[in-house]
Formats: sequence, C-alpha cells, structure tokens
Amino acid sequence: MTKHGKKYNAAAAKVDIDKIYSAKDAVALAKETSITKFDATIEVHLRTALDSRQADQQLRDVVVLPNGLGKTVRVLVFSQGEGAAAARAAGADLVADDDETLKKLEAGSLDFDVAIATPDAMGKVGRLGRVLGPRGLMPNPKAGTVVPAQDMERAIKEAKAGRVEFRLDKTNNIHVMIGKASFSAEKLYENYVALMDAINKARPAGAKGGFIKKITVASTMGPGVKADPSEHIEGVE
Repeated sequence: MTKHGKKYNAAAAKVDIDKIYSAKDAVALAKETSITKFDATIEVHLRTALDSRQADQQLRDVVVLPNGLGKTVRVLVFSQGEGAAAARAAGADLVADDDETLKKLEAGSLDFDVAIATPDAMGKVGRLGRVLGPRGLMPNPKAGTVVPAQDMERAIKEAKAGRVEFRLDKTNNIHVMIGKASFSAEKLYENYVALMDAINKARPAGAKGGFIKKITVASTMGPGVKADPSEHIEGVE
C-alpha cells in the first residue's frame, strides 16, 4: 500500500471517493486539491469500453483547447525549402532541414514538445521513429502534424495555442491534460468541455452505447476526483 504525506492526506480528505461529481465540481475540486509547490497539471483520465485491438474501435484525434495549456510549447518542424522557410516565419523553435540537426535528434539532445512535418520530409522522419515514437512525438496526419507548407503557419499557431492530441492506449484508456492548477476553475472547465466535445465527434464506428465508462480528474500527484461521464459523453445514461 502506498504511503502518502500529510499534504496528500489532507487533500484526499476533501474528496468523497464514493461520489461521482458533476464535471464542473470535479474539475474545481481537482484544482483545489493540488498539493505541489510547482504549478501542477490538471489531467483527465478516461476508462473506455473500447478494444484497441479492433480496427473499428480506434480513437485518436486532436482538440484545440480554448484556454490553452498554460505552458510554453516548443515546436520542431521537419521540412525543407518552402516549408522550412514558412516554419521559421511562423515561429517554429527548431527546423530540421539539415543533417546536423537530424544527428542531434538521433542522439536525443534536442528538447521540444510537438513535431510537425511536411509530407516531403516524412522519409527522414521515419528514420527517427525509435527516438520520436516512444515519446509520442511522431508526426501523424490524424494528429494534424503532417501538413503542406501552405498550412504551416496555422499548424504552428494551433500547437503553441494549446492543441492537444488524445488517443486510446493499449489498456483502452485515454489520458489528456487540460491546463494548469493556476488556471481559474472556469477556464479549466471550458477546456474540459472542449475535450469532451472532441471525443464525442471522434467516436469510433465500432463503439457501442456509452463507450466512456469512467472519468477521473486529478492534478499532478493529487487525489483523483470522479466526474459524471453522462454529462458530456453521448450514449451514457
């Protein structure tokens, strides 16, 4: 059994583990029970009734949160020529259009949060799969991170503004950050609603009934708060 400190126990005492809170109250309580000295991240964890092994039950998409994520997002762009120029003009933090940068990436020595690529650069990106894949940074058309040069400015702006990818993992769960504990409860809730709307729109063809079984909202290292999935997820009674 995990032992917790006094701060955690005091925060956990505010949460009724047997209660399913309204989404608005769950988000506010997750913010209130943040216990870290640093500005904690507020996360949403969803347990689904989907089967990630089935092709018609995959769930992966992106959402631009209306209030962002409250952090500086460093964007790396894989491109060349026109795409590289567009990336630099749009404020990309790093542009991988030379062998030296690619070698640094292979060595894992560059720090970034989002990787975007133009289609003509995907050959080079593929060789970095073992570096990018495990970190969830591989550019992907479904995640809106493989774009033509003319869409580069929009893609970078969205990434920096708070575009978040959500996807079903191998345990059939989804984990998404919706902001920082320093956000107001109202802003966190607005981000939560935007996420749920996006999940509804991304509902897989093979999903039956209420495909979200349980929702928990929590701050980094804070106690989990159960949120009512029937409020914002279609098909849950």
